Amino acid sequence: MASIKFYFDDRRAKPDKPVILKLAVAHKSKTSYVSLDIKLLPSQWDERGCKVKNHPDKVAYNAFISDERRKAEAELAELAKNGSLATMSIFELRDHIKETLHPTKAEEPDPEVPVSLFLPRVLTFIAPKKESTKEIYEHTLNRIKAYIGEEELKNLKFEDITLDWLNEFNAFMAKTSPSPNARNVHFRNLRAVFNNAIENEVTTHYPFRKFKIKAVETAKRSLTVEELRRLFFFPCEEHQVKYLDMFKLMFYLMGVNMIDLAKLTEINNGRLDFNRSKTGHLYSMKVEPEAMALFEKHKGTDHLLFILDRWVNDEFFRRKMNKELQKIGPMHKRPGRGGKKLYEPMFPEITAYWARHSWATIASDIDIPDRIIAEALGHEYGNRITNIYINFNIKKVDAANRKVLDWVLYGKIDGEEVVRPGSPEFFGLDLDKTKELGLYIPSVKDSQKTEVNKACRRGKKPA
Repeated sequence: MASIKFYFDDRRAKPDKPVILKLAVAHKSKTSYVSLDIKLLPSQWDERGCKVKNHPDKVAYNAFISDERRKAEAELAELAKNGSLATMSIFELRDHIKETLHPTKAEEPDPEVPVSLFLPRVLTFIAPKKESTKEIYEHTLNRIKAYIGEEELKNLKFEDITLDWLNEFNAFMAKTSPSPNARNVHFRNLRAVFNNAIENEVTTHYPFRKFKIKAVETAKRSLTVEELRRLFFFPCEEHQVKYLDMFKLMFYLMGVNMIDLAKLTEINNGRLDFNRSKTGHLYSMKVEPEAMALFEKHKGTDHLLFILDRWVNDEFFRRKMNKELQKIGPMHKRPGRGGKKLYEPMFPEITAYWARHSWATIASDIDIPDRIIAEALGHEYGNRITNIYINFNIKKVDAANRKVLDWVLYGKIDGEEVVRPGSPEFFGLDLDKTKELGLYIPSVKDSQKTEVNKACRRGKKPA
């Protein structure tokens, strides 16, 4: 059943700045608003009594708003009686009520009330942003269009987006996007547009005060040091090597993003200097020998790597890379000639992004300070003011990356071997499983014992 009530949103209003009193029209679990052309200071509205107070014209104002509400409610009753209400959308009902209350103003916007159409503001807001950011906001607009329709999107006002509207939109998206975090991207975009509109005095309406964007803890997206070693040293199939090498390179470069990795064009004095695609900030990182070897192995024509030589863009390569990474593990074929390959993936959920999370997790595990980890990942941590300050941090980041690589690849902490590479302990497995995966590398002592045993079996005296 549709209903009418007064709406006075003074939550973001200043004590000396008037707010427009409106009628809230609720229908089919949605709410829209009709201006009553009355501006009041927050101290001049009695929320509980729904009446004007402390105003020199309060008697006239109360009579007027009471009459407006009565006319609107009478029109609702008439629409319900003749059956029209059931077929009307919230926006059609709002416009009908507006026409009933202000027939001479139906087609003329009130010059005192700022135009608050949602779509034009979004387009203005995203115009100066990067293409990748624009695409994210355009995706949000497409989801809204699917929810209310193209014509309704064109006419959508900020005041139409209420708490009920947000909840209904969330329920709509949940039908095709079960992940709350995926839906939250759209709500964060909406909130950013609202904040921008309020700052520019396009609207005073703000439905996010009671609508909370709650992030859900995501599934594991990083590997332990032992798991990472298993992946790095596993004898994968030949066609998978280049994808595993790119994952290794991302890790060796402290979780660099794929888009930045693919676009690299030169190494200067042993360092990569580039602007991060995501933030635009200048970044500099030392290329360690392990990373340099992979750059040499997978040279590109116009870029340091082959990625953009063979794929249209980094995204297509990343998808293929994820698919192949998720297969890496023991493989056997079904019996018969040309039998189908059957994989036993070690990490079936792994993606390229896990390199970044894994680097950060392992760095934290070996007590690298959060400040240095943030610098390594390209996150903002304080203000970079002078070149001296930048160089100071870069040296610490270089040392942190070397420490992570030494621990992962060689089992060393501060130059001392803590666990022998190739041993079961190195991979966090027992001896049989280590050998089964083809990871076991015998130590010098093990090799000597083997030679002794062989000599004894041949009946010869060991040398």
